[in-house]
This record gives sequence, C-alpha cells and structure tokens, in this order.
Amino acid sequence: MSDEHAHDNPLVMDHFFNPRNVGDIPGADGVGEVGAVACGDVMRISIKVRDGRIAEARFRTFGCGTSIAASSVTTESINGRTVAAALKFSNAAVSAALGGLPPAKSHCPVLAEEAVKAAVADYLLKPPTPAGA
Repeated sequence: MSDEHAHDNPLVMDHFFNPRNVGDIPGADGVGEVGAVACGDVMRISIKVRDGRIAEARFRTFGCGTSIAASSVTTESINGRTVAAALKFSNAAVSAALGGLPPAKSHCPVLAEEAVKAAVADYLLKPPTPAGA
C-alpha cells in the first residue's frame, strides 16, 4: 500500500486490511462501475434491493489502499438505506466515515459516491421483477 496518509489513519488501515463486503453479487439488481485503469482507480459496486432498500452491497476495486477503504466503508454505509437515500449519498459522508482524508485522496470518496449513484441508476433503469420470480 503506497498511500502516504493511510498509515496515519487507523480507519483507512482497518478497511484496507479488513475490507468488508468484497466481491460481486450474483444476479445484482444494480451495478455501477466508475474510474479508469489508466488513471489508477476503478471501483465497482453491486447492490441487491428488497422492498425499496439496499439489502446488500458489495464492491470490487482496483486502486490504492484509500480507494479500497472508501469502497469498504461505502458498502457498510449504504446497506439498509432506501434507494432514495442512496441517491443522496455523498463523498463527504465517505470521507467523514474514514475520519477525514487529505486533498490528495479526495478522488477516492468521489469515486465511491459516483459508483453508488451509478449502481442505483442501473437498478432504476431495469424493469421491475414480478413478485415470486
């Protein structure tokens, strides 16, 4: 891990070394992928929605330790939220959940916000699944 700030921040270190909700959700209701390998960070968040709430969120991230930590804390933050609340999810919430981040790492929570909103948009664009299907 080459994040200069991360070794000073116990929350970032915890989510980097012990990431929560890693992986893809088979049959996800929504998937959002943002970033570019050429820029160094790619974040994908997949969600399962039940009764208008995010019942499960998982991530796959290629990038720095802070990006991985931001993805991890984001999945914890959006689990249980309504779809409407997830659309209001902010990068400031990610940064705050990680105890604040330096300006050089401000792109990490921005990617997390964009990935959540992309996953929700993907979910909203799909036709509803009939009950019992």
